[in-house]
Amino acid sequence: MSQNRDHERSPFEKLKHHYEETDLECHECGYDDTEGEWQTQTTGDTVEYRHVCPSCGAIQRRTLSVGEE
Repeated sequence: MSQNRDHERSPFEKLKHHYEETDLECHECGYDDTEGEWQTQTTGDTVEYRHVCPSCGAIQRRTLSVGEE
């Protein structure tokens, strides 16, 4: 992706892109999902990134709290 488009992304989109480039290997079975993607869901207070391994079905999650502590 060009650096020109990178400035158009929100911080959450940048983090999703980072996960998709660096963290698609399943922690359970070792499958490297080179075509996979992380799904994003938010409640307003949290942002959850989720990847389901197509080989074994294991779910990886990354959750960020964006509300005040």
